[in-house]
Amino acid sequence: MGFRVSWFSLVLLCAAGIPVQGRAAEPAPEPAKVMMLGVFHFANPGRDVVKADVIDVMTAANQAYLAGLASRLAAFRPTDVLVECERSAQARQDAAYVAYRDDGATLGINEIQQIGYRVAKLAGLDGVTCFDEDEVHWKGEALFAYIAEREPDRKAAMDAVFAALSAREAREQATLPLPELLRLANTPERDRENKDLYIATNAVDAGGGFVGADASASWWHRNFRMYANVQNAAAPGRRVLVIGGAGHTAILKDLLAIDRQRQAEPVAPYLTP
Repeated sequence: MGFRVSWFSLVLLCAAGIPVQGRAAEPAPEPAKVMMLGVFHFANPGRDVVKADVIDVMTAANQAYLAGLASRLAAFRPTDVLVECERSAQARQDAAYVAYRDDGATLGINEIQQIGYRVAKLAGLDGVTCFDEDEVHWKGEALFAYIAEREPDRKAAMDAVFAALSAREAREQATLPLPELLRLANTPERDRENKDLYIATNAVDAGGGFVGADASASWWHRNFRMYANVQNAAAPGRRVLVIGGAGHTAILKDLLAIDRQRQAEPVAPYLTP
């Protein structure tokens, strides 16, 4: 009896990467590589709960560091540079990038331009890509209102935590060099601390309206959307640099770690001058 291969068997053979006679095997593209760079906002708008004046990135020493950092990140050979801006701002970012790349326009203070534009130009890219989803807001107002009204002891403890973190950030921004500030922003310890701020209030109103869990979920919701934009860019064979606030990258790194279709490239070696 002749050997017969059913349609289903052919599908299984192809899925397993076994070449079928009469069809040339095509090499599969490499999984996408994704590098996450967490930052503090260079032009701090003061919207975060933890507040501090930030270091001046426009000094000669810091500009030299950022130029060197951009060169090192460009050596990653990114095919895409994703930056934390609303997708509705894409046209505005495109115009600003072209003005910098082609006409030598002065870079703005924010990390989108100071790092993102520099890397994109060195990598020969047409621009940067906005990947934020700011219309999904953290539901912190309802959480804080609930705590202020019903749990004054918890409110006092939270206020103390935020005050201590603000004082530490102000001290670090005033005393540490820019390379050290960026290194700290990308350590596992700071990533865990960023996430713990939301988990610490997750049980507020548990069994009732779940105001704490809903607030936490809203923050993860925004970051899930942001990661969807990362996945959209990080198709097989692509090399994607993601530049975002450290509060976002702390979660995005977790999502990348469980994403079997993409590989993480550690950013720490690129931060050292």
